[in-house]
Amino acid sequence: MTTIVNSAGPSRPVSGGSFDHTSAPGGTVLRSSAGLAIRGLRSIRRLPSAFIPALMMPIVQAIAFSGTFFAITKIPGFPTDRSINWYLPLACCMGAGFSGIGIGFSTIRDLETGFFDRLRMAPTPTASLILGPLFGAWIRMMIVVTSVLAVGFAIGARLTGGVLGIVNLYIAGFGVATVASGWALGLAYRLKDMRAAALMQLTFFNAIFLTNAQAPLFVMSGWLHTIARVNPFTNILRLARTGFLGTVTWDDTWGGLVAIAGMGAAAMYFAWRGLRELGN
Repeated sequence: MTTIVNSAGPSRPVSGGSFDHTSAPGGTVLRSSAGLAIRGLRSIRRLPSAFIPALMMPIVQAIAFSGTFFAITKIPGFPTDRSINWYLPLACCMGAGFSGIGIGFSTIRDLETGFFDRLRMAPTPTASLILGPLFGAWIRMMIVVTSVLAVGFAIGARLTGGVLGIVNLYIAGFGVATVASGWALGLAYRLKDMRAAALMQLTFFNAIFLTNAQAPLFVMSGWLHTIARVNPFTNILRLARTGFLGTVTWDDTWGGLVAIAGMGAAAMYFAWRGLRELGN
């Protein structure tokens, strides 16, 4: 039995001389994760140049795509008469992904400055180093998606699926942010420098645009159709669009939920393994 002295309170014993994985002198997993999430949000005020592009890019995309490709609604069988209804959910998912990738950028800065070593040495549960950034990405995602929605409705988007359509859109946003966060953190822990930043962005863009992002599957052909049909992000986009292309149905919903669960779990495991191997 060893004793750990906590400056904020009395000494506390820890069996075997090691910290519990869910509770440590620095606090529980949730408390430590919340502290790291708040720290990440404060960086928006301190370094707005790192957040504003993630906020503005999906807004610009929604406006540019819906304006440039407005004639897409003339395709026979196209599911909506408003191009913004097709491209707005895409822009929201892009913004959610940027929110997760932004967390990866912040982690790279902490790794390069040595601050992340201090976080690893702190008497807090290791899991908070994954969950804290993830919580921060979720909050960023809500800010971005809400802003993109506001602009979209202002330029003519029409909600056809009611409140459930908005719920599905935010679920898709949470899912994309989770996948992007896990992928970005895993790359940051493995590469430890800005090489990871370029890889985060490139792979995410490819994953999103190799779907039915620009046009429905039934008008696509060749290798792009083949890839888009099996790309899990296609199902997530379908989930995000349910409230803008008609009524919300289970057939258009369940595939996105399965994709989020599978990809989210894989991405979080990728991040966890990267953290465990960091410094080895």
